[in-house]
Amino acid sequence: MVTIPGAPLTSTGNIIPLVGFGTAEFPFSSSNEASRESALHAIKLGYRHFDTAALYQSEQPLGEAIAEALRLGLIKSRDELFITSKLWIVNAHRHLVLPDLQNTLKLVYTL
Repeated sequence: MVTIPGAPLTSTGNIIPLVGFGTAEFPFSSSNEASRESALHAIKLGYRHFDTAALYQSEQPLGEAIAEALRLGLIKSRDELFITSKLWIVNAHRHLVLPDLQNTLKLVYTL
């Protein structure tokens, strides 16, 4: 496993990895199996920070990889990971923000 340098978060004291694993592939694709396998392999290599977005169509495969990593004992809990996702501009309207965030959390964290 690779050791990735980190920086302390002033709000919690947790250490956030300074290098994250990007989950975007172009063209954007819902090729879930390849994305899931890539994220799982990244966890095996020691990545603990992941960058995703609904636009990338990689939130669900990332969530599946995290669930698999938990089953395999690669990580003890989701608290070991940092997930960065993004709100797409078309969802940046007051009535759409919360549903979009809830969808991200559902896909990444509740599988």
